[in-house]
Amino acid sequence: MFGVPLTQWSINIWGGGFLVLLCVLYGLALLSARRRGAHAPLLRIVSFLAGIVIAALLLFSPLETIGRTQLFFIHMMQVVALTTVCTPLILAGFTEDLVRPLVDAPVARAIALKLTSPLLASVIFNLFFLLWHTPRLFTFAQSSASAYDLMMVTIFASSFLNWHPLIGSIQEARHMSYPMQMLYAFFDGQPVDILAFVLVFTQVSLYTFPAHVGLSTFSDQATGGAVLLVPGIVDLIVMTPLFFRWLGQIESHTRLADQQRQQALDEEEWEDDDDDEDEWEEAAYVNEQIQQA
Repeated sequence: MFGVPLTQWSINIWGGGFLVLLCVLYGLALLSARRRGAHAPLLRIVSFLAGIVIAALLLFSPLETIGRTQLFFIHMMQVVALTTVCTPLILAGFTEDLVRPLVDAPVARAIALKLTSPLLASVIFNLFFLLWHTPRLFTFAQSSASAYDLMMVTIFASSFLNWHPLIGSIQEARHMSYPMQMLYAFFDGQPVDILAFVLVFTQVSLYTFPAHVGLSTFSDQATGGAVLLVPGIVDLIVMTPLFFRWLGQIESHTRLADQQRQQALDEEEWEDDDDDEDEWEEAAYVNEQIQQA
């Protein structure tokens, strides 16, 4: 159907190098944690490995060639799966105990905190995503396997910065309140959503493929735009628990304030009771003195 044998796996130098780097960093973090007597939960390790395996399948399998040369919507499926499935899985594998030694050096910590600040992280990801999907740069990426691999890896790598303000392990970089996290998730996804709507409704084919298969050029593009709307749904899924956590936080603060007010009232009543008791004792003493006289 696609003209690419299912056994034809591509050699993705950029992608391979990035995944190897992630695995090396994770291995060093595990060794460092073991020396300090700490350990990563098995579920976290499984999450990391699952993200790496899925990313390898997306970057090295025939999907890579099909997405570059034949079908735009396959390319979008690659991008969406990498940035909304693989990135959260890999980030979930890094606990704070594992990340801490990697950013312990002042310079590394300063760079990490700067890059993972919400505004800069969002700008970097959306800039890479939108620039690579301008017709001229995307056509250039189609013409060269290396350029296409570089495009995929830069978008994939920048998505780690993009997700960190919400689920990252560097606690100093996650100082936003729940309402701010919801606003971040909403506004961060707007540039990609706008591109998705342009791809679906513009009625103009922005990209051309050397060997198209099955679909018309615009139908392929519109399907890719529909796939690109998935991250917007993911943003809503992310915002839902944040909203309920915010409500829980408000309820907790309200309950604490009520307890403090009740405690203050109880103390005031206790003081009033003490004053009444003192007055009663004083009156009894005076009465006794009068009777003795």
